[in-house]
Amino acid sequence: MSPAEQRSTTQARVDSWTWAVRLFKTRSAAAEACRAGHVRVNGVTVKPAQQVKLGDEIRIRHAGLERIVIVERIIHKRVGPPVAATCLIDRSPPPPSKEVIASLPRRDRGAGRPTKRERRDTDRLMGRSD
Repeated sequence: MSPAEQRSTTQARVDSWTWAVRLFKTRSAAAEACRAGHVRVNGVTVKPAQQVKLGDEIRIRHAGLERIVIVERIIHKRVGPPVAATCLIDRSPPPPSKEVIASLPRRDRGAGRPTKRERRDTDRLMGRSD
């Protein structure tokens, strides 16, 4: 087996691997998340071509939530959900409860930017002080 073939079984591109294990719907979405700085490997923001190997920790910020996964198996092609689940260890924190989400202040869609008074009121409700 040539060194390139050995490397392909022990390493994969981060965008390709995250797409293959179904963390993203498309490979281009995975690459875009990497370019935007939403993907970190072992605590370092990475580009799409960054190689991942067994045991690497991948953190993904997606839709306001953080996914934390450990690379358990290297794959290059997209696989079914049962197989994809065996390729990673999910260490993500549980999503916030519906009560917590409902208690967060939200602006009506299309209401525009908050005024200074509205921002101060929101900060007071959230318990923030500057």
